[in-house]
Amino acid sequence: MEKAELERLKDKVPCAAVLERTGFALDLKESTRRAMKFRRDAAIIIVIHDGRGWFDPLSDGKGDVFRLVEHLNGVPFIEAMKEVTGLVGFVPTTPQWDRQSREREPDLSIPERWQARRNPWRGSATWRYLIEARRLTEPVLRAVIAAGSLREGPRGSMWAAHKDADGIVTGWEERGPDWRGFATGGAKVLFRLGHRDALRLCVTEAAIDAMSLAAIEGLRSDTLYLSTGGGWSPVTNAAIRALVNRPGIQLVAATDNNKQGDVYAQRLMTLAGEVGCSAERLRPLADDWNGDLKGMGEAGGMEGKGGVPHARRPRQG
Repeated sequence: MEKAELERLKDKVPCAAVLERTGFALDLKESTRRAMKFRRDAAIIIVIHDGRGWFDPLSDGKGDVFRLVEHLNGVPFIEAMKEVTGLVGFVPTTPQWDRQSREREPDLSIPERWQARRNPWRGSATWRYLIEARRLTEPVLRAVIAAGSLREGPRGSMWAAHKDADGIVTGWEERGPDWRGFATGGAKVLFRLGHRDALRLCVTEAAIDAMSLAAIEGLRSDTLYLSTGGGWSPVTNAAIRALVNRPGIQLVAATDNNKQGDVYAQRLMTLAGEVGCSAERLRPLADDWNGDLKGMGEAGGMEGKGGVPHARRPRQG
């Protein structure tokens, strides 16, 4: 098949069609128009470039619709081409936002949109959400606010900043009572809480979990609490490598207590082995650290503040 024919075929078959036919389902809450997240058990595929591209946040897989079939089915290109050809005319389920009027693109840049939002304050909707619903502690909230990494989002949600090595806001995780997502047009790098020169680096999958672990541990002065925002882009990988490439670093894989968390943890353990730093797997008892923090509150408050209060089965690497 000529290159022009292959390009026409790619235009006719979006990546979502392949995913839907192979048992993946759209996670609407964690998707945007620019990045649609599909799940099948522990597997995750993010569809980008208006349906023409994709990447696997749990591996190095990425590419066009043909590469997607190769990646999912383990078949050579010729077989992938035949399968894609068979999907011509198949229309995947339309996400909810495509049935609504299109929203205007943001008029401001990422830094400008961030600066336009207020810091949370005691009694504000975001403050109440984080204290009452998420059970975060006031010292942790004040530390994140002082670092310039927390903002009031719409309708009582919170924005938690991702920043690059120079401290520039590249995007933010959005969490609220009825919403979760990431800044439109933003880039995931790392959410950071703690001293930038700290030698203990705790990597979680969400800013809420990074703050929750900080609350459980009493905001240790030797620790930098990090969140990848559930992604593992080349930029995030480079940012973590830059942090661990220093003498005396201890990398803590504090990811979720599930299959996806184990995949992320193994990536971190492998990275630690490559750079030669010590590593540990710190696993919550619940599915995530916010679940553990809420459990501590239900059990009688924060008497265990200052250290993780229950056994974990850490693994050294």
